[in-house]
Amino acid sequence: MSDAGPGEEKLVGIVLVSHSAEVAGAVADLARGLAGRGTAVPVAAAGGIEGGGLGTSAELVAAAAAAVDRGAGVAVLADLGSAVLTVKAMLAEGDELPAGARLVDAPFVEGAVAAVVTAATGAGLDAVEAAATEAYDYRKV
Repeated sequence: MSDAGPGEEKLVGIVLVSHSAEVAGAVADLARGLAGRGTAVPVAAAGGIEGGGLGTSAELVAAAAAAVDRGAGVAVLADLGSAVLTVKAMLAEGDELPAGARLVDAPFVEGAVAAVVTAATGAGLDAVEAAATEAYDYRKV
């Protein structure tokens, strides 16, 4: 687990894993934008495979998780199918993701926004996970 550097607050990092680099990046941008310009939550998109194309790359997920680790845990949200399976396998291995990394069962877009907004308040990993998971209950009609 990385410690926050000088002048950096210990915040929960967020990794968004999608089969598409464009989708992961767009959701990360949306979540950052809706969280406001206050605290800069470490958010990384891990979408697609090396060299482009659709798929899931354990290497990209591991690099994204390392990049956002500030010592308060890492919440990983995945879109579907093999993205979820890849993260589960990485967690089972135990050495590919930072200590304190956790796969969060949440809707990808709404959960990402809730996770980033909650992390921006300085909340811990449990609260970030709870907020993202509660997004399943968001009603639209």
